[in-house]
Amino acid sequence: MSDLRVVQEWMATGRQVKSALAPFTSEREGHEVKMLGAYATARLDQDALLGVISIQDEHAALQSVTDMRRQTLVISLLAATFALVIGFVFAKQLTSPVRELAEGAHRIAGGDFSQRINVRSRTELGELGDSFNLMTDQLQHYIEDLRSAAEENRQLFLGTVKALAAAIDGKDPYTRGHSERVARFSIAIAERLELADDEIEKLRISALLHDVGKISIDDNILKKPAALTAEEYEIMKQHPQKGFKIMSQIPAMRDFLPGMYMHHEMMNGGGYPQGLKGDEIPMQARIVSVADTFDAMTTDRPYQLGMKLEDAIALIKTFVGTRYDERVVAALVEACESGQIAAGRVRLSRRSKELAAGSPATSPAAPRDAKDSAPLTVS
Repeated sequence: MSDLRVVQEWMATGRQVKSALAPFTSEREGHEVKMLGAYATARLDQDALLGVISIQDEHAALQSVTDMRRQTLVISLLAATFALVIGFVFAKQLTSPVRELAEGAHRIAGGDFSQRINVRSRTELGELGDSFNLMTDQLQHYIEDLRSAAEENRQLFLGTVKALAAAIDGKDPYTRGHSERVARFSIAIAERLELADDEIEKLRISALLHDVGKISIDDNILKKPAALTAEEYEIMKQHPQKGFKIMSQIPAMRDFLPGMYMHHEMMNGGGYPQGLKGDEIPMQARIVSVADTFDAMTTDRPYQLGMKLEDAIALIKTFVGTRYDERVVAALVEACESGQIAAGRVRLSRRSKELAAGSPATSPAAPRDAKDSAPLTVS
């Protein structure tokens, strides 16, 4: 074997080294094959040395290393995949309650208190979920209490307004129910004009209180069973200003003032108390003006019978553009032609009934308001 390089190297250096690894090539069947050779020197006695030599095909020698690398890579990939799965599961367990808490907070911010979150955990997140549900329960109770209190206050306010309107109409036995009828006529007209619900609600209150200033008018004028004189009519004309002075002291009544204060203004500027014209007159006042006139025309007075529906509509039409807004009159005519409005009564839609809070319709035989007699009989 002395022709092998590894043997030659051992023989050349065996006395100086104990062991070494030497790559070399060997010829097999006419082909060179890479080999790995290792040798070591052992001393048998003082004069005898033994060389231990091992040779192997390099590919075969390194195959185990390659297999080891492959196995290491596979194990590493499996371990990394397992770690990712475990990490994802734990991360989901941590983030899912947080996400549910966030969604619950968004629902509460949107006003939905009906749902609760379900955090199945004994950690701090579970305690937070329980606290969150408790907070939601308490908020829901508080909101319901506030909603109930607001509705009670609204009903109390509406009841007070209706009682005040009834008290105003009650000063004159011939005008009983006038304010309620004007409010219902106004609602029907506003519905035809497609006003928003909140605007219709404001209009209704304003119409109910449009004659509140009559409280300060002397009963001798207010209850006079005949047409007013010029002087008495001038005194009667002060009731919008008196009503405005009374109600403007209450901040909550601000949205209802236009109908009370301006329902005797005319489109051509010839009305009172401010002499407004055209678009200067709020829509609330334009509607109350037409509804007020219609009720005054179609109900009876001791000295003057109410007009027929057709005659009243025809007369109101003659004042379009001078006294009354064209769109408001058109809405009234449409409601009358459809049968929704008749003399002294209104057939309200479900929406209007809700806005009117179920107030009973007044009798069609209710008499006409005295204050409107003078300007309506001039023509």
